Amino acid sequence: GVSNPVMVLDEVDKLTAGGYSGDPASALLEVLDPEQNSTFTDHYLELPYDLSDVFFIATANTLDTIPGPLLDRMELIEVTSYTANEKFHIAKEHLLPKQLKKNGLDHGELSISDSALKEIILSYTAEAGVRELERKIGEICRKAARQMLERQGKAGAAVRVTGRNLEKYLGKPRNAKD
Repeated sequence: GVSNPVMVLDEVDKLTAGGYSGDPASALLEVLDPEQNSTFTDHYLELPYDLSDVFFIATANTLDTIPGPLLDRMELIEVTSYTANEKFHIAKEHLLPKQLKKNGLDHGELSISDSALKEIILSYTAEAGVRELERKIGEICRKAARQMLERQGKAGAAVRVTGRNLEKYLGKPRNAKD
């Protein structure tokens, strides 16, 4: 509804080479080139459209697969990965509550100690983001839910995961400690 929108082009590093369905990199070259985009013509609707006031943001995980001419039309801003401390707080404040809810548990039924969360980050995940960390927390939640069902009616049904018993839930650590 506006002539100056922000357009996000997610994961432009996943562009494939042109084929029978067209070349997306060439289309982006035309759209992102300030010399051409004021007279951009949408070939599907066959209507001209002024893209000069559109603010484009493109994301990529790597620059290796982005064609050089396309890279030349972009201003690069590198965003570093999360630190272990940032991942810890994201896990504790967001991922754990999300996975508890997703797996039908509450905080009283399952607790994961700070040391266990830190161990998961350091020894079980090796990533810039937190997707694998969330998967690992979800895995613990599912195993804890099953364990609680098996213990149903017995004392001590709540599950506490610590650095000492983490291996029981996630197996051997995958990343060697420095």
